[in-house]
Amino acid sequence: MAYVDHAFSISEDDDILFGGDGSGPRAVDSRPPVKEIAFAVSLLVFGSLGVLAGLLMAFNRVGGDRAHGVFFAVLGAIMFIPGFYYTRIAYYAYKGYKGFSFSNIPPV
Repeated sequence: MAYVDHAFSISEDDDILFGGDGSGPRAVDSRPPVKEIAFAVSLLVFGSLGVLAGLLMAFNRVGGDRAHGVFFAVLGAIMFIPGFYYTRIAYYAYKGYKGFSFSNIPPV
């Protein structure tokens, strides 16, 4: 006879707590979060522009030294990384790739 661990089984209590009809915290909303996606895309665009402007400023020594350019490049990279990450998640969720959904994007 096979051993069955009942500690992790789903009971009627779980249905009461989490809404047996799917309306509880486990329900997945497939509607795209427009504000969050717009914020991610703006971070991506302004981060890219910041990196590009920072590199141009650093190589052309705008402001007398390279520190201003390095500052803009670092600030642009800090904006670019989360913008790229969440834009990629939104794109893959829109295309329907397995393992990606709009619920992976945190609310603003």
